[in-house]
Amino acid sequence: MLTLIVIGGIIVVVIAFAISAYNSLVKLRKMVRNAWSQIDVQLKRRHDLIPNLVNSVKGYMEYEKETLQKVMEARNKALNAGNIGDKMNAEGELSGVLGRLFAVMENYPDLKANQNVQSLMKELSDTENKISYSRQFYNDIVTKYNTKIEVFPSNIVAKSFGFKEEELFKVENDMERVVPEVKI
Repeated sequence: MLTLIVIGGIIVVVIAFAISAYNSLVKLRKMVRNAWSQIDVQLKRRHDLIPNLVNSVKGYMEYEKETLQKVMEARNKALNAGNIGDKMNAEGELSGVLGRLFAVMENYPDLKANQNVQSLMKELSDTENKISYSRQFYNDIVTKYNTKIEVFPSNIVAKSFGFKEEELFKVENDMERVVPEVKI
């Protein structure tokens, strides 16, 4: 009789642990998806601002059409990226090209004095800061989730129910790592 009670107690503890681990993994997965949604909102805002900025500066920047074209190409690539990994890479490329555009714009005093351009630059700069913060938050949540999937004993529950690792938002593009050089 005592053996049955001990076995029953062990079964109850194992089931309670499995339920707790499963619920914890589900919560973390939801947090990862929410964090990505927050990045996506800021990326959409950036995508909406870029054409306005390009249209505002192209009259001033006759000799920089190639730079403006690269910005629009990178934006379109980011908009059409399929999965999260492709989107991360495309957004990294877009950030690098935008950095070069900002650096080139420093060479145009009339452009810097234009109210419309200043306003768009401020909005885009604020959006870039929000994207940066959102990326950091996303990576923190993904790291927690991925750790929970890998550590024992929750890894048993994760493997049993098909939880998969999520990808961190990395700076894949070397252009984004380089600080643009501003010549005055």
